[in-house]
Amino acid sequence: MKTFLAVDSQSVTRACRGVDGNWLVETVLAGQQACCLAADPQNRAVVYAGTNGNGLFRSSDGGQTWSRLGLAGQIVKAIAVSPHDPDVIYAGTKPALLFVSRDGGKTWTELESFRQIRGRWLWFSPAEPPDWRAYVQAIAISPTDPDVVLAGMEFGAVVRSEDGGQSWSNHLSGTLRDCHDMKFHARSGDWVYEAGGGGAAVGRENGRSWRKANAGLAKRYGVSCAADPEKPEIWYTAVGPSPRKSYGEQAEAYLYRAAGGADWQPIGWQAHPLPQMPIALVTDPAAPGYLYAGLTYGDVWHSIDYGDSWQKLPFNLGRIWRSMILV
Repeated sequence: MKTFLAVDSQSVTRACRGVDGNWLVETVLAGQQACCLAADPQNRAVVYAGTNGNGLFRSSDGGQTWSRLGLAGQIVKAIAVSPHDPDVIYAGTKPALLFVSRDGGKTWTELESFRQIRGRWLWFSPAEPPDWRAYVQAIAISPTDPDVVLAGMEFGAVVRSEDGGQSWSNHLSGTLRDCHDMKFHARSGDWVYEAGGGGAAVGRENGRSWRKANAGLAKRYGVSCAADPEKPEIWYTAVGPSPRKSYGEQAEAYLYRAAGGADWQPIGWQAHPLPQMPIALVTDPAAPGYLYAGLTYGDVWHSIDYGDSWQKLPFNLGRIWRSMILV
């Protein structure tokens, strides 16, 4: 039975089916300024939430109840749980720092080499005035090599480690410096995907080589991305013309699918532009062809055929701020 979790910058909204088959929607982790979510790939009932100044929280029952985990006082913007070892968790913060726990979140260590990345003094984010500080927006761990970790900034660079975060590359050529979303394929380390300012990009060779992937996009402000769990050559992205036209009530949104190296093709439940941004795109590791699109103001649309047809799910998650997961 699927459960949806989303953050609205204040709380976590949880939607699940009740015993009578109806959907139940509730607010959890209220008032903790939740801003990102991640699930343990090996046990999706174990969920982590990062907050805007209150550190990390953990749930072991699919988001029903939560406990404090650590990093008190930190603004945690991104979380990733290793698909190889559930005790290994990475957390990215604002300002742009990276922490790791190797004991399930009991203790945390800053990866100090992250401070030494060349050019980081140029990292600058217009997203959150008045301090304009860059932050870690996305963390992706290779499904085939536990030591390969990618981190994407808002705004500044996408960088790569081959030793579990002990050392880092400079900005990776071919990636988008303004990273909004980045994900490894669920099973293949040969594929990794990014959406950000400048459109979309795709990486190969465990994120070692990258290229821009914008052919067919009407606009090039990338917001979210996802990939089919069975066919890594099929992936999705949502874009808009600008920040103002992507996140608010006057959105001008476009949803696309790319397959087999071909140009992007528009998909969706109505003609483009869509009036709300698919701010979160989620695929189901157990269901090839399934795609969920969480819209800015809480509606969730679902396709079971790679985006060819769509159904609106019978619940609303309220305001979704970037992060929605399926557990």
